[in-house]
Amino acid sequence: MLDYAAFPQQRQLLIRDRLKEKGRVVCAMLAVELGVSEHTVRRDLQELAREGICKKVYGGAVSVLVSQGDLLARTGKNGAEKARLGLACSRLVKADSMIFIDAGSTNLAFASALPPETALTVATHSPVIAAELMRLPRCEVIMIGGRLQRSIGGSLGITAFSQIRDIRFDQLFLGGCALDSEEGLTGFNYEDVEFKKALISRSEEIIVAMTKEKIPGVARYTVAACEELTQLVVEETLSAELLAAFREKNIRLTHPESA
Repeated sequence: MLDYAAFPQQRQLLIRDRLKEKGRVVCAMLAVELGVSEHTVRRDLQELAREGICKKVYGGAVSVLVSQGDLLARTGKNGAEKARLGLACSRLVKADSMIFIDAGSTNLAFASALPPETALTVATHSPVIAAELMRLPRCEVIMIGGRLQRSIGGSLGITAFSQIRDIRFDQLFLGGCALDSEEGLTGFNYEDVEFKKALISRSEEIIVAMTKEKIPGVARYTVAACEELTQLVVEETLSAELLAAFREKNIRLTHPESA
């Protein structure tokens, strides 16, 4: 049996594996598994945090995710899962309401899942989502303009901010890069994150659909604490521990199978 106390590189390799498997690790549990002190584990986590592998949080650490590329690159990944999540979101839409659909490949799947008879007003800063919505004859589409940022797949900047300033949204279908029950919803792009915060401040309900690969994890900038989110649309195959952690934050959970 390997003596982890004598081999720090092997300890850190095992911790990397646990982060990859579960997205989050707890110091006390790692100390027991490795047969070392919690102080030693905290030193290992500090080293991994310096390498950008994880972010230290109270009692342990959570995985730091990396950007998955621009919208076109992301659209082709996890297509079946995004289609299921998109359909679940389409069933949450309130008739004759005013909603905002944030840029993102999962939200594009949501727009594609809206039935032809859908009657509502939709604002979006994503040209591809706006184009998808044009197939709905009873849907009024408001295109939020400005400088188009390729990595986000949507318009950002002063024009986009000013256009949403005087609009109140019944529902906001918000995108995000990573989600953790303690660290909340996070993103990679500072300007995009600030735009999301502005959208949250103008919305009654905040709904987030997330693929499993983004949970749990953190990106560089905080969008919102979990307590600010109204509803989370995720696969039921997430671990019971993760789902329970989100329920403790008073977020309503919706699964594709039960939507």
